[in-house]
Amino acid sequence: MKLLLDENLTRRTVPLLQVEYPGSSQIAILQLETANDLKIWEYAKANGFTIVNRTLPGFHNAYLATL
Repeated sequence: MKLLLDENLTRRTVPLLQVEYPGSSQIAILQLETANDLKIWEYAKANGFTIVNRTLPGFHNAYLATL
């Protein structure tokens, strides 16, 4: 499993996560900080990431509103 940390979570944890979750990254590292939630969701899905976000319910609701 690869984790994709939202920009609200520090990128400094990525090296620590790499031990258990190789390939994990963070929004800013991938230069997606200006992308909207839907684009991030699509990127994560296309690249096999599981999104980690402190405000996931809001993120999820924003995605569902586009369906």
